[in-house]
Amino acid sequence: MTTEGLRLDGTVIVVGASLAGLRATETLREEGFTGQITLVGEELHLPYDRPPLSKQVLAGTWPPEKAVLADRRRAGELQLHEVLGHRAVRLDAEKRQVEIDDGTVLSGDAIIVATGASPRRLPGTEGLTQQDGLFTLRTLDDSLALRASVTAVESCRVVVIGAGFIGAEVASTCAGLGCRVTVIETMDIPLSNVLGPLIGLHCASLYQAHGVDLRSGEGVAGIHRVEGAAGGKGLIVKTSGGARIEADVVVMGIGVAPSVDWLKDSGLTLDNGVVCDDRLFAADGVVAAGDVARWVWRHDGGEEQIRIEHWQVAAEAGMGAAHSLLAGPRQAPPFAPVPYFWSDQFGIRFQVLGNPGGDDEVEIVSGSFEEGKFVALFGRAGRMRAVMAIGRPRQLMGYRPLLDAGSSWEAALVHTPT
Repeated sequence: MTTEGLRLDGTVIVVGASLAGLRATETLREEGFTGQITLVGEELHLPYDRPPLSKQVLAGTWPPEKAVLADRRRAGELQLHEVLGHRAVRLDAEKRQVEIDDGTVLSGDAIIVATGASPRRLPGTEGLTQQDGLFTLRTLDDSLALRASVTAVESCRVVVIGAGFIGAEVASTCAGLGCRVTVIETMDIPLSNVLGPLIGLHCASLYQAHGVDLRSGEGVAGIHRVEGAAGGKGLIVKTSGGARIEADVVVMGIGVAPSVDWLKDSGLTLDNGVVCDDRLFAADGVVAAGDVARWVWRHDGGEEQIRIEHWQVAAEAGMGAAHSLLAGPRQAPPFAPVPYFWSDQFGIRFQVLGNPGGDDEVEIVSGSFEEGKFVALFGRAGRMRAVMAIGRPRQLMGYRPLLDAGSSWEAALVHTPT
């Protein structure tokens, strides 16, 4: 690896058989890279899509293979050297060497770190497992095991901890499967930290409308096994308000943490992820992409160090990381996406362009909550920061040019999408 970029016949190690890792390998090949690409993944599965895990796969409307992004044929076309079912345990960034859990040391001209993130667990739950009924949802196997549990008991009692996007999707899917669902959320208004209180209250109203018991402003004081509960084994969730909720299944949806433990002695800078420049370089010959990367995002004439956990950003970052390696740090273009994400819950699709925050100014510019279809703009410091839509995808995309251009808040409010 040189400042002029990666040789086309060099060697690349991609750590993380993820969406970002797959898009990086595809881009390398599309750009003429003929050297060896080694794909290291902790799971035995080839890269697969995560969004369906809380929806179609959990609901049983998709077979698990439909979520796979790269089947055997595609992996063969990419000529990947697969090291699956093995976890990376150490990186020497200066030597560009990766040690995996069986002691093997892999060396490359370049490294792509795409290890994603891991679900957070509540303190005190370390001794509880899926066999006890306690779940997180991150992997394909998690989704399949959770489906098996919630469908094994008629009117399964499910407690979801956390009313973020994943928690809401799990609650929605389980309610659709006939489960009795309770959601516990520490914030008074769900999603208010991302979408603000106005839209958060609308999101909260969806739970009651679909028979889900939402308990906002409540924390979890503990989760304990109980023998003899309905259906055999069970769990008791104790809330901070003193309630005791019996459950057959408990799902923790309290967010994720970037998977960086294996990088502690790597020589990389770690701070809520792998710290990268605006071209996704974390060190000479080392780039990061996906949920694990925290990069310099330049927009609106300013910049911020940011880590975004969205499907579209991960996909684009994988491509961007590959382009950066091939071009080299001097010639690589900055990675400056317009973030996009969506969430399907209670029969509604939320779509968001940009990077909204709970303290943003929010204006409904089209439709209404009562109608069930609307467009909302988010502004901050005199700039348009994001747009959200329910049921109006064309109008949503009509605001993208404004986000690309760093539009002022005033211009956004009078804009009429075509």
